Amino acid sequence: MKRFVLTLLGVAAMQMSIAQDKGILGHAESPHVKLKSINIGDCQWTEGFWADKFHVCEESMVPYMGQVLKGDVGHAYNNFKIAAGMKEGKHQGMRWHDGDFYKWMEASMYVYAQNKDPQILKDIDECIAVIAQAQEEDGYLQTQVQLNPKVDRYENRKYHEMYNTGHLLTSACIHYRITGQRNFLDIAIKHADQLYSVFGHENKHYARFGFNQTQIMGLVEMYRTTRDEKYLKLAERFINNRGKYKVEETPTTEGYPIGDMVQERTALREADEAVGHAVLALYYYAGAADVVAETGEQELLDALNRLWENVTEKKMYVTGACGQAHYGASTNRDMIEEGFIDEYMMPNMTAYNETCANVCNSMFSYRMLGLEGKSKYADVMELVLFNSGLSGISLEGKDYFYSNPLRMVDGARDYNHHNTETPHREPYLDCFCCPPNIVRTVAKMSAWAYSLPKNGVAVNLYGGNKLETKLQDGSKIALTQETNYPWDGAVKITLDQCKKGEFDVMLRIPDWAKGATVKVNGEAVTTAVNAGEFATINRKWKKGDVIDLDMPMETVFMEGHPRIEEVRNQVAVKRGPVVYCIETPDLPANAKVLDVYIDGNAPLKANYKGDFLGGVTTIEAKLKIREDKKDGMYRQVGKPVWKDYTAQLVPYFSWSNRGTAEMTVFMPVVW
Repeated sequence: MKRFVLTLLGVAAMQMSIAQDKGILGHAESPHVKLKSINIGDCQWTEGFWADKFHVCEESMVPYMGQVLKGDVGHAYNNFKIAAGMKEGKHQGMRWHDGDFYKWMEASMYVYAQNKDPQILKDIDECIAVIAQAQEEDGYLQTQVQLNPKVDRYENRKYHEMYNTGHLLTSACIHYRITGQRNFLDIAIKHADQLYSVFGHENKHYARFGFNQTQIMGLVEMYRTTRDEKYLKLAERFINNRGKYKVEETPTTEGYPIGDMVQERTALREADEAVGHAVLALYYYAGAADVVAETGEQELLDALNRLWENVTEKKMYVTGACGQAHYGASTNRDMIEEGFIDEYMMPNMTAYNETCANVCNSMFSYRMLGLEGKSKYADVMELVLFNSGLSGISLEGKDYFYSNPLRMVDGARDYNHHNTETPHREPYLDCFCCPPNIVRTVAKMSAWAYSLPKNGVAVNLYGGNKLETKLQDGSKIALTQETNYPWDGAVKITLDQCKKGEFDVMLRIPDWAKGATVKVNGEAVTTAVNAGEFATINRKWKKGDVIDLDMPMETVFMEGHPRIEEVRNQVAVKRGPVVYCIETPDLPANAKVLDVYIDGNAPLKANYKGDFLGGVTTIEAKLKIREDKKDGMYRQVGKPVWKDYTAQLVPYFSWSNRGTAEMTVFMPVVW
């Protein structure tokens, strides 16, 4: 018997060695994906916008977050030490704090994949040793439950065990693929097996338990890493259980909203509207997309496309942000928090737009890009990354927003009554889920820059970088991308190495880039170059070939759908993928953002300022500042009295980096 067990372990080790040798990320080997992932570390930012952001991530974001989470303020590491018997004390932090720590570990590994700093690996291995000691013999690992004698395992879903599980499994898989070390993966295998022993069979008591759906993504990553099919089947079970059982209060649901809040009123395959908590929903959809990548189920894919369209066409802000309200109701009148409300109901000042939800929107879109191979998914992914994702963290990488409104008005809200909404970024948030989410995204997004179609390479994101990878047929390809994007629309791609036969180079032409042109070695291509599509160039390439993509960077006004009452007769300013805002530091003294109207007849002038806000392009705009202010909720109005003023608009992601300020994205327009 012992020899048989050792043999099985040997087979598993061999399978996992295969996965690690290929350094796979995400759906690189998934059978039902049109655009497959490149491997971790195959693309590295070299210069420009994203190289600068990665440098801040490497030097500031990840180290600072580690200090916080491993210290007494963040306390997450202390929780593991207490559970391991290495320290006295009690659990501190939210019930999902273990997951926040795993996300930081994942971010650290993405940085390590780029710079191979041995100190990072040493620090993470020390953390893994503590986590291993905290894990119980049968694999259970949840410090918020282990350190609470009044709570039993899987007693109530409000303890967020599934959320922590998902991030544990994902982080461990990434660690293994990058390092080849099994110390973290072995913890994850024990934990996933314990999860399967409880949830891997029909059980009405636990049927509605898996509401915070990161465990679906984590289980699929475990399947991709180990090739153990039970993990994939368990991921499917968590999907199949949603909407299958009567929505009613039970001992496992008390203390947390039920129904649409946790996407359990409608089976996913029948859903056509994004409802409930935005983070839960978008994690859920991303996990389901991972399952589709492995199974190819068309019914599930059709549902995901309906939901993606509902999110992006009827419930998403111009910044790519999601989750309109802190508190509200679904169309079925279920109570919801931090989530989706009615279509086209898009408040500005009270917009919630949790950073996690915005990041999850990009995660979902990246997965749909892989499944469907259409550039529109990368357009949304990029919109989030440049706007509502980056707005969640300060330029120096140490202060955070949890919510990301489109308007901030001084004195309009009493922030003492809010637990996550703040007038400026904070160095620590008690609910710490968002900071490591945006940090791990910045750390890994070079892996989103390219994908691999059946015969070639697709360029999803633009930024100075070098790519060295293998096409799906195993042939090597190396590219160098040079650009000052997003401040300039010119992109130069040089082939440094490629195979001799024909293959495709697919260039994403963003939906805003009307009039874009493509040249190869100075000659215009005959390939169709249409905004909102990939321009696919098929030819026999050779080393030294140069592709020049030129995207017109017109500064434009954006208006909302007529049903978005909150922005009727208002406009936002957008240039390329970047959305702009006006801040009070750029207004005359005593002027308020609610006094500001933008002159629709005046030109908008772009100015790159390399020494301002880390190097950004600002927009010079003619404003009209209303001076005939009156009191009262409703007041008689005549012809307004204006003061003409020229001001600069700044990228939305960069606001609140010059002290506490008022800000607005949408402004009334005067023609």
